[in-house]
Amino acid sequence: MKKVIYILAGVFLSITMQAQNRTMPKPGPAPTVNIGKPETFTLKNGLKVLVVENHKLPRVSYSLTIDNAPYAEGNKKGVSDMVSALLGSGTKKMSADAFNEEIDFLGANISFWDSGAAGSGLSKYSEKILSLMADGALNPVFTQAEFDKEKNKIVENLKADEKNVPSIAARVTDVLTFGKNHPRGEFLSEQTINNVTLADVVENYNTYYVPGKAYLVVVGDVKFKDVKKQVTKLFSTWKPGIAPNVSYSDPKDVQYTQVNFIDMPNAVQSEIAVVNVVNLKMTDKEYFATLLANQVLGGGGEGRLFLNLREAHGWTYGSYSSISPSKYVGAFESSASVRNAVTDSSVAEILNEVKRMRTDLVSDEDLRNAKAKYIGNFVMQIEKPATVARYALLTQTMGLPEDFYENYIKNISAVTAADVKAAANKFFLADNSRIVIVGKAADVLPGLEARKIPIQYFDKWGNPAEKPVVNKPIPAGVTTKTVLDGYIKAVGGEKALKAVKTVVTKSAGTVQGTPLELTTKVTADHKQMIEMKAMGMSMMKQVVGDKAGYMVQQGQRVELEGADFADMKASAVPFEELELVSNKDAKLTGIESINGADAYAIKKGDATYYYDVATGFKVAEAHEQEQGGQKATQTTYYSDYKAVKGIKFPYKVVMNIGIDLELTVSDVKINEGTAPADFQ
Repeated sequence: MKKVIYILAGVFLSITMQAQNRTMPKPGPAPTVNIGKPETFTLKNGLKVLVVENHKLPRVSYSLTIDNAPYAEGNKKGVSDMVSALLGSGTKKMSADAFNEEIDFLGANISFWDSGAAGSGLSKYSEKILSLMADGALNPVFTQAEFDKEKNKIVENLKADEKNVPSIAARVTDVLTFGKNHPRGEFLSEQTINNVTLADVVENYNTYYVPGKAYLVVVGDVKFKDVKKQVTKLFSTWKPGIAPNVSYSDPKDVQYTQVNFIDMPNAVQSEIAVVNVVNLKMTDKEYFATLLANQVLGGGGEGRLFLNLREAHGWTYGSYSSISPSKYVGAFESSASVRNAVTDSSVAEILNEVKRMRTDLVSDEDLRNAKAKYIGNFVMQIEKPATVARYALLTQTMGLPEDFYENYIKNISAVTAADVKAAANKFFLADNSRIVIVGKAADVLPGLEARKIPIQYFDKWGNPAEKPVVNKPIPAGVTTKTVLDGYIKAVGGEKALKAVKTVVTKSAGTVQGTPLELTTKVTADHKQMIEMKAMGMSMMKQVVGDKAGYMVQQGQRVELEGADFADMKASAVPFEELELVSNKDAKLTGIESINGADAYAIKKGDATYYYDVATGFKVAEAHEQEQGGQKATQTTYYSDYKAVKGIKFPYKVVMNIGIDLELTVSDVKINEGTAPADFQ
């Protein structure tokens, strides 16, 4: 299994990552911007309608937005998620199947969520599309059967995220920044979703899905008079109402820059977020300067964070910053996912770059490139009907001047380096930053402590926690040999393992909804075949034979040569421990926590093997390798051991390949199921 994760990670990365190094074009003259102005009308129930006629293409889009203030859901967090999940599952006029069949017949797209709806398609079907969208939004049927089905889906997704480090990092960052009782800080959990009833969903819908602060934006090949007639007919029956507006105290920044550390022993890299609270509105005089300051710092592949942490040091695949203008409180955040060994150095460089934005004027080139980026994106997007709709909506909901977007390019162009520095000083804090780090304490804490930044500890739910105990002392008499002997005994004994000449394993799992099948065949004389299939089609095959090897990935064959072949051949055995036990390079380094249990760690080269202190079973192995010029650690977890012919094998294998891929073993064959042709 040692090399399988390398190959899967390569497949996954080749699909999900794109090169980000692009040369910025030189800015040309500022273009004249003509933005479609909406015609408007308001229904008696409060629904405001904005119509932008655009006859270039025979298409139409409808966007319904209910601009309610954020609200906390407390111990029933998840009720709005359930509203979103259930809207569109049938109406009082037609079943869910009939509703979806109508949409498919029209070739349209219609979707719903707890604060709005959207529909789009050919303009010749405009009236029917609007009718279906209105029916789904205003006449939903919430049934217990659909409620139970959708809640189970949410619970399953939550369980899948229990050990997902990026998901936990996002949750804890919000909790610590905004507070658990704030709309931006509360989080969904299995406990809170199980508190939600069907009656709660109905009550939430009736309370918040109301027209008092609702906007319907219509853009496309339609006529205003026709839209007004249709909307009046379909939406006038919407019962008037205004959602409650609950006020919350704005969260406060920390009194001094500090690390908030969350220990995740399964983390193969650290998630870093340097955060402070902001109140930035689009009408603020610093708005445009702040956009450019963020672009220079971490707006993309040209940002200073990216150029520093990735290009100069090779610590990460990317480092970025973001700031969220809003009517309500938001955050400024600089972030990166880095390998454990360089966590403290990455934090130092992120802080340095933030401070440099506050102390030094940006160069003419940096400012010019940032302006070109924003102006170029603005000009490209302005031709899209969806953008016109969004701008019309923002003008209303954010209280923008009517000529805000006509003057957008002029306002961007007018920003000076001094303006950027002033904005950075106001919104990018230097002495009150919260540095949230989710990572493996055993690897990360020694370096962080050496940086002399105060550290506070929290659990994965944002509760204060004790400092994690790392590098627990090894009991007297425990050695590399005793640990490996313990594993060999636990899975069947030396005699039984040495009698194994071949092992064939079949397992299955899913990645991003795609079914996968994995077959491995390995021999005691160092031959191996691994094949991964997706929906029955071979995605990857790797063969290690007597004197040669190769890999076929997405139809491309690559020969395995030199050190790569030697490394793969060395690990191509049913039980590595039979050879590790006599290998002088294998060293017992300590006791670490793996999935909440203590495990002995044995290191050999770039690999670390973990054996449960109580059971002796191998529970994980980690391999440091290079991918795309970046060093990364890939970890595989083993559990659910079951006996096959007296020898125990893990029937659950979780590989971290950027995401967690969980494989369930369906069949294990010992000394059968292989042929010489398998390894040719």
